Amino acid sequence: MKSKSVFFCQNCGYESSKWMGQCPGCRAWNSFVEETVNITAKKAGSGGSRREGSGARDIAPKSLKEIEMREDDRYDTGIPELNRVLGGGLVRGSLILVGGDPGIGKSTLLLQAAGNLSSGGHPVLYVSGEESLKQIKLRALRIGDFKDDLKFLCETDLETIEEVIK
Repeated sequence: MKSKSVFFCQNCGYESSKWMGQCPGCRAWNSFVEETVNITAKKAGSGGSRREGSGARDIAPKSLKEIEMREDDRYDTGIPELNRVLGGGLVRGSLILVGGDPGIGKSTLLLQAAGNLSSGGHPVLYVSGEESLKQIKLRALRIGDFKDDLKFLCETDLETIEEVIK
C-alpha cells in the first residue's frame, strides 16, 4: 500500500496536495497540517457491473402500495431539531447530503448525532472524506464522551468503503 502526504486546514478541513500559507476555504493563516494517507490501488477489471458475483440482489421497481412502512424505520438522532428536519429521525438506508459554508458546524452536528445513535445501541461507522482521524478525534474530545462501538474511517473511494462495511 502506498502513502502520500496531504495537507488539511485545521480550521475548516480544506484539503490540499501542498502546504499553503492561507486556506482558500476559510481564509485562516498558517492553519495547514500535514497528514500521511494510504493510497489503495484500484483492482484491475473492477469497473464491471455491480450485479456480478454472489452478493447480487434482485432489484426491481415497486409501486407505493408494495412498499412497507414501519415505525422502527426511523432512528432518533438525539437532536430534536435534526429529527424534525429529517421528518422524524434518520431513515435506515437513506443518504442525506448536509451542505453549508465552512465552519458552520456540519461535522460537529453529524459527530454528535453519530455519538447519540451509538449510545442508543446502534452500530455506527462515521466515514469522512475530508477530515483525518486526528481532526475527528480533536472535535470529539471537545464534544464529550463516545462509546467504543462508534467506528471512524477516512476514505473517499466508495468501493473501499463498501468493503469495510461488509
